[in-house]
Amino acid sequence: MTVLVVGATGATGRLLTQQLLEYGHEVKAIVRSKEKLAELEESYPGFVQITGTVLDMSETDLANHLEGCDAVFSCLGHNLTWKGMYGKPRKLVADSVEKLCEAIVLNNPSEPVQFVLMNTNGNTNRDLQENYSLKDRMVIFLVRALIPAHSDNEDAADYLRVQIGQDNSKIEWVVVRPDNLIDEPEVSEYELHGSPVRGVIFDSGQTSRVNVANGMATLITEKELWNKWKGQMPVIFNKE
Repeated sequence: MTVLVVGATGATGRLLTQQLLEYGHEVKAIVRSKEKLAELEESYPGFVQITGTVLDMSETDLANHLEGCDAVFSCLGHNLTWKGMYGKPRKLVADSVEKLCEAIVLNNPSEPVQFVLMNTNGNTNRDLQENYSLKDRMVIFLVRALIPAHSDNEDAADYLRVQIGQDNSKIEWVVVRPDNLIDEPEVSEYELHGSPVRGVIFDSGQTSRVNVANGMATLITEKELWNKWKGQMPVIFNKE
């Protein structure tokens, strides 16, 4: 398969890119600078870096980069700095997801393109009656009001959930919601659930970045797994 990754230089995005390449996929990555992924470009002939950002590209250029892609991954996020959290672009993730989807539709693919969005367990799936505790809901309400990056993540998932929907002939999607992210050296056992099975803020679990990357890469590699989760927002946890 040929895939496009945005957010490939981030902590999880880099792991995802490497795992996709190890699976044998041809990978394109839109990056601000090629330096961070230079080693991958040297090691994998099937890896191509495209300098730029989704939001700065014209619709035509973005559509050209997406031509022939079977899947798109977004690991975009805001840096945990004052500028990253409160500066522009405040709608980095949501606007990029929307622009990517519009470019996919512009290409009019004969088969649906798979879109995998990395999100957060703090974002509820409003298609379901998810059982978040009152304490969790109160904290999420405050985070939503005070931190634009959280609202951005919600808006990005809602665009896929509402605007693209379940029966789009050009795009199929999965929103992956990890819990508290940690770093581990190797892939370990993990689980996917349709909704949180424990607290989100209080009594929350952990998810290693390498497991998130593996889960996202496996989604497009195993057809049965994709069919199970397409149009849903699975939560991913490290198995205890």
